[in-house]
Amino acid sequence: MRSKLIYVIFAVATLMAGILLAICLTETVPDAGGKAHAEISGLQVGGDGAARLQHIGPLAFVFQCLLLVQIALLSLLGVAERYRTNELLAYMGGTLAITLFIAWKMFSGHLAFLEAGQTSYFMGFPTATAWQTYGTWLGAIPLILIYSLGFNKFIYTEEDEVKFNALLAEKTNKLSEAKNSDRATQ
Repeated sequence: MRSKLIYVIFAVATLMAGILLAICLTETVPDAGGKAHAEISGLQVGGDGAARLQHIGPLAFVFQCLLLVQIALLSLLGVAERYRTNELLAYMGGTLAITLFIAWKMFSGHLAFLEAGQTSYFMGFPTATAWQTYGTWLGAIPLILIYSLGFNKFIYTEEDEVKFNALLAEKTNKLSEAKNSDRATQ
């Protein structure tokens, strides 16, 4: 996976494009964009949500899952190949599992509401909306923790800092030598 990561990213992006194309080519259901309200002119009421999602719902869910996979893959691409250890891969896999769980809870909660017409509430929102509102940023916290706590291990190690400082010193010496040689020729 290490040397072929960019190809995996491309494959996922291609799958996502195919899913978007399939969604675009899906026939619309009657009243998909809503219909006129019976009593109030200018107001639209929604159509049958379950019918709208019957064909595109699973495609949209798979697209969301692939997007979450792509986020994890692009995050890995930002890490130097030599630091993409099994430990980092395990952390990224755990983060991906958390975000996929949250996506499933949002999708399944919305479908359950469409089927039953009732929902429970969590912290002031319907359950599916609460997963969207709170779960989306909650699922990103592990990525932030991996970057913050693992910065010196996976992103910029002490060894990298020593090499960088050596390059700076070399550059400074070359600039000093160039200035001294310019002064000597004047």
